[in-house]
This record gives sequence, C-alpha cells and structure tokens, in this order.
Amino acid sequence: MIRRRTLLVAASALLGARRTRAADTVKVGVLFPLTGNSAASGGEAKASVEVATDIINTGHPELTGLTVGTSPGLPGLGGMKIEPVFVDHRGDPSVAQSLAQRLITGDKVAALFGSYHSSTAMTATAVAERYGVPFVVADSVAANITTRGFRFTFRVTPIASNFADSYMRFLLDQKKAGRQIEDVAIINENTDYGSSVGDAIEAEAKRVGLPVAIRIPYNANGPDVSAQVLQLKQANPSVALFVSYASDAILFMRTMKTLGYLPPMIVGDSAGFSDPSFLPAVGSIAQGLVNRSVWSLGAPDSLSAKVNALYKAKTGNEIGDVSGRSMQAFFVLADALNRAGSADPAKLQAALKATAMPRGAMFIGYRGVRFDETGQNVESAIYLTQLQGKDYVTIWPDDAAVAKTGWPMTGWH
Repeated sequence: MIRRRTLLVAASALLGARRTRAADTVKVGVLFPLTGNSAASGGEAKASVEVATDIINTGHPELTGLTVGTSPGLPGLGGMKIEPVFVDHRGDPSVAQSLAQRLITGDKVAALFGSYHSSTAMTATAVAERYGVPFVVADSVAANITTRGFRFTFRVTPIASNFADSYMRFLLDQKKAGRQIEDVAIINENTDYGSSVGDAIEAEAKRVGLPVAIRIPYNANGPDVSAQVLQLKQANPSVALFVSYASDAILFMRTMKTLGYLPPMIVGDSAGFSDPSFLPAVGSIAQGLVNRSVWSLGAPDSLSAKVNALYKAKTGNEIGDVSGRSMQAFFVLADALNRAGSADPAKLQAALKATAMPRGAMFIGYRGVRFDETGQNVESAIYLTQLQGKDYVTIWPDDAAVAKTGWPMTGWH
C-alpha cells in the first residue's frame, strides 16, 4: 500500500513537472519547404525564424523599437518563451494540409506560421480556419489567400497588387527620366503565385496605359524554356517582368544567354530571384537585373543594421527578402501573443485583429502592420533593388535608394 502511494505521488509529481515544462513555452507550428526545388528559400526562412526566436527568448535591450525581444521571453505571458515546431511541406499543398492538421491536433500549437508557396498557404490556412487556430502568413502572396472570408488568416507581407503598383510607378519614373519604355512582357509560372501576380501586373499596366506586348504563362519546374525565350525575343519588349521560382529563374537566365537574347531590362518578382541559389548560379550573367525586396540595410545604428548583425553572426549571411519578410512576420506573431497574454487561439486572434505596430518597430521596409477586415496588412511596402556586382542594392524609391539605377541591364556583356 505504501509502495503504491509512493508510486502515485511520484507519478503525480512527474505529470506536474511535465505540465510545468510544457507551460514554459508557447508552441508555434512553422511550415516551410525544407526539401525540393525551393529548399534554399525554405532554409533561409527557417534560419530567420530561429534567429527571431533567439532574440525574443534571450532578450536584446539594444534593439530599441521592437515591441518584443528587448527583454527575455514574452512579458505578457510571464516571460514565457516561444518554441517553433518546424515541418517540411516540400512545396506540396496536400502535404502542407496534413502537416497543418498534425501540428494543431498533435503538437497543440497556439498558431501556425509560413509557408512560402502560395499553393501550400491556401491549403494550410483552410485547415487553420476549420480548427479556429490563427495562421500568420509571412510571405505567400496570391491574392485569394485573403479573399475567402477567413477569420483566422493574417498576412503580413505585401501582395500582388502592391507589387504591381510599385513596378508601374518605378517604370513610369524611369520613363520620365528618359528611359525608352514602350511596353512590357509578363512571364509567369502558372501556380497560384505566378498567376495571381501576373494578373495583377497585367491589370495595373493597362490601368496606367503601358501596353503589355505579350504574356507568357508556363509550367513551373520544366526542363526547357527555349520556346518561351523565343516568344519573348520575337515580342521584343522594353521590359520583361518575371514571376518565377528559383529553378525557373536560373533556367531562364541561362537559356537567354545560350540563345543570345537579353531584354533592355528584366524585373524579377523576388521568389526565385531572391532565392539563395540564384546569384551563385547566374549572378555573373544577370548584371543589372531589377528585383523587389523588403530589405535595405540602413544606417549603422539603425534597427535594421542591428538585427542584421545578429542574423549574420548566427547564419553567416545578410538578411534578404525571404528572411526579412519571415523574420518581421514572426515578430508580429510574437507581439500578438504578448498582447494576448495567453496561448489561447481565440485570444490570439483578437490580439492579431487589434495589431497596430508602428514604422519604428519595423526593421524591413514596411510602413507598419495593421490588418484590414480580410486579414491583409495594409501598411506593407517594398523596395526595388538592382544587381550591381555581387549584390543587390536598393535603387527605388528615392528616399531609400543607396545607388543609382543602371539602364539598360548589362547581363553577361
């Protein structure tokens, strides 16, 4: 009898210890492509979440401006720490769907986060909505992610309409500066991401009166793009806007060089052009290419420079578009958890809806974070950068530019 009582006491103590340990952290399910064609970008995004987690859990008082991360843990939850639970959806929407369910029902996460591909975000957010668990979308940009009437989806990143508006304003600014810009071509992969951004660019070009010489949708991850490059060459546009993931972006640049064709200017819609594999593979033949980004280093004493120094110390790399968007969005989620004072999904949803983070809390180029009734951040914004030498440098808008725009692009010449 005594032995049984002793065992029961020990078991109760062990269970209590487990509950205490479980209560020390808030679990967040993080979905990225860690294998497959977009593994490099997925790995970069994962690294950014790991660095953000370390900043939040450790506390860095020198990062003045951040709403969380200047003291250890989440003060609103008694110093509780964040625990990201990483999963690999491989770029497969059905895998993302099943992983989202597993994270919610098995790992008991307070929220979901990710997921790079728009197609995977579409399925994973649907699962989160069904279970009433908030999903913070860091970097997936298809317009329809936030047009389905979902109440638990919150997207921090700029989206297709923001990109299209910025591209047209940039091109019209260049035209005013004397560049010969008569028309544009749109080349987009045909998944949710490429189709959505391509549609937005086409609509905005027509709105501002810039003719679309040709639009070339193509199947993603194909082995050959010679036919598409020849179509582009025949149309001979002033500017070619590409909406492509990494393997396609690299293949297009190599095929254009092989076929001896280079448009006066190429504008890349981040994604493959910001992927860590792009510059090592084709940077030498893509000189002068323009690419969108949310990242600019800023002055040495700026919040962006300080966060970048921590990121570089831990990863060996500078922050880029993918890591910048993921890292900033993770701070948005942490801020909401802190204000909610709870890991309860309903309270977290309410805190996310009430988000009003100012420009001073941003270390990337957003004006702030404030969600509209669809869950879209209405304060998102982007920079345009240009590949000059070994790196992208910010060239637009003027108040953020650190270099002048080179026109036309030189490519491999």
